[in-house]
Amino acid sequence: MKFAIRDPLQLCRELELPTDILPQVRRAAQDFPVFVPRPFLRRMALGRVDDPLLLQVMPLPEECTTSGTTLGHDPVGDQQASRQPGLIHKYAHRVLLVTTGACAVHCRYCFRRHFPYSSLPRSLAEWELAMAFIEQDSSLDEVILSGGDPFTLPDDRLEELITRLDAIPHLARLRIHTRLPIMIPQRLTGDLLRVLANLRLRVVMVVHVNHAQEIDQEVADGLRKLQRAGAMTLNQAVLLRGVNDRVDTLQALSLALLDQGVMPYYLHQLDRVTGAEHFEVPESRGLELMAELRCRLPGYAVPRYVREVAGEPHKRVLA
Repeated sequence: MKFAIRDPLQLCRELELPTDILPQVRRAAQDFPVFVPRPFLRRMALGRVDDPLLLQVMPLPEECTTSGTTLGHDPVGDQQASRQPGLIHKYAHRVLLVTTGACAVHCRYCFRRHFPYSSLPRSLAEWELAMAFIEQDSSLDEVILSGGDPFTLPDDRLEELITRLDAIPHLARLRIHTRLPIMIPQRLTGDLLRVLANLRLRVVMVVHVNHAQEIDQEVADGLRKLQRAGAMTLNQAVLLRGVNDRVDTLQALSLALLDQGVMPYYLHQLDRVTGAEHFEVPESRGLELMAELRCRLPGYAVPRYVREVAGEPHKRVLA
């Protein structure tokens, strides 16, 4: 992460891209800074402004304009579902901990790009209110670690948090939402894998891959390490205009995931966050893509097409 690219000009130079749109790009980056790790950069094609990986991380002038349709800073209702600092309780039997605001990449469509991360707990002592909430509600059987990205936490702090959850007897599963095994697969150190392997809790790892090009040999090796450590591995993707809104692309993604032992889990309709409107694919087109996928893939290879609607008791299944 220390060596990640943080400047649009540097991103353009290293990928041999034209720099004529830099004034508009810099304006978009003021609101949501550029952050691109080098392992991810190496999977991008030189000179291609339409590279599907580049489009996920390059700030564009479109981020600064809207069509007047309803957008917001909290499209999935995180704030109204906050019960303690860092703890979100939307769905029965599980809670989510927003563990950190740090992430291994700044995805331009991120639904938490406006989240108030400064209010999060910074130490195990500050997590005590959230832990007490979890301990007192015996109906809970799963805790989800999210962010930002929980794997950006140092090993010792992450181990403290996970060990504390592992000691709560009515919990059965620990789910971790992370993009670090994809962005920087070197993060899967022996120490981190040891912590995961030694838990009482069943570990469910949800990674985030939008395009088959994101999976190179290092990523494949990391995913297998997670599986050998006992983690069930699932993928969630977001349907993004220009990135993966073709049936051939989605088919290739599902097959690439299955080749690595990762189950396609969700394909999300874009969360309508301010600054990401240009990524939106019409739901009608999403339904067409899902119908085509079902004709091409076995059932277990077809993700569920879902939308998250603030206040609803579960994801809304579209197809």
